[in-house]
Amino acid sequence: MRALNIAATGMLAQQTNVEVISNNIANLNTTGFKRQRAEFADLLYQNVARVGSQSSEANTRLPTGVQVGLGVRTSGIYRIGEQGNLTQTGNKFDLAIDGRGFFRIQQPSGETAYTRDGTFQLSAEGNLVTHDGYQVQPTITIPPNAVDVTINPTGLVQVKLSGQINYQTVGQIEMTSFPNEAGLEAIGSNLLIESPASGQATVSDPGQPGFGVLRQSFVETSNVNPVSEITSLITAQRAYEMNSKVITAADQMLSTVTQLR
Repeated sequence: MRALNIAATGMLAQQTNVEVISNNIANLNTTGFKRQRAEFADLLYQNVARVGSQSSEANTRLPTGVQVGLGVRTSGIYRIGEQGNLTQTGNKFDLAIDGRGFFRIQQPSGETAYTRDGTFQLSAEGNLVTHDGYQVQPTITIPPNAVDVTINPTGLVQVKLSGQINYQTVGQIEMTSFPNEAGLEAIGSNLLIESPASGQATVSDPGQPGFGVLRQSFVETSNVNPVSEITSLITAQRAYEMNSKVITAADQMLSTVTQLR
C-alpha cells in the first residue's frame, strides 16, 4: 500500500510549507525582511513497465509504460528579493536602499555580514552601528560636536559642525551585491552571510550601475503581502487535509483486506 507513504510525504511537505508561510507572517513588520517560498519536487518513480519497452515479438513498444510515483519532497526554500515599501521615520541615521544592494556589517567575530536593515544608530564612540551594536563597514564616525548630518543618495556622509557654515565630509557608505542574492545564508538578526551559492561580493558606491541609491530618514519595510500569505496558508492547509484523507482511505482499504474470510 504505497498510498500511506506517499500521503505521508505530502503531509510533511505541506507542514514545511506552512512553517515557511508562518515565518513570513511573523516577520510582517521586520525591517528589510524578504519573504520566502517553499519549492517542491516529486520523488523517484517505480517502473512497473518501463516507457518504450518492447511489448511483443512484433517489436511494438509501450507508449506510456507504468510508472508509480513515490511522493514529494522539499527541494528548496527560495528568498524573494522584491523591493519593499519605503517608510519615512524622521531619524537622520535611518537608511533605506532603493534598488539592489546590501550594507556591510562587521560581526563581533570579525567576519562580514550583509543586511538590508538600515535602522542605524551611533555608538558611544560616534560610530555608525546596527541595533545590536555591530559596526557598519567602512567605519563612519560622526564628530561629537556635529549639529547636523546628511547622507546623500550616493552614500556621501557630511556633517555640519557647531559654529561652522559649510558641511564637511566624514565618510562614504558602500554597498555590496552578489550574483545570486537568494544564495546568501540567513543567520538571524536581519543578517546574511556569503555562501558558495551566492557568489563573491562586489563592492561599490550607491548609485553605480547595478546598485541602488540611499534614502536618508527612510527604512525599507518587509515585502510580505499578508493577503497573499493568508491565501497560501489556506491552500497549504487544504492540501494537508487532503493528504490526511488519503491516509484514512488507505487505512480503510487495508482494514477491508484484513477482514476478508
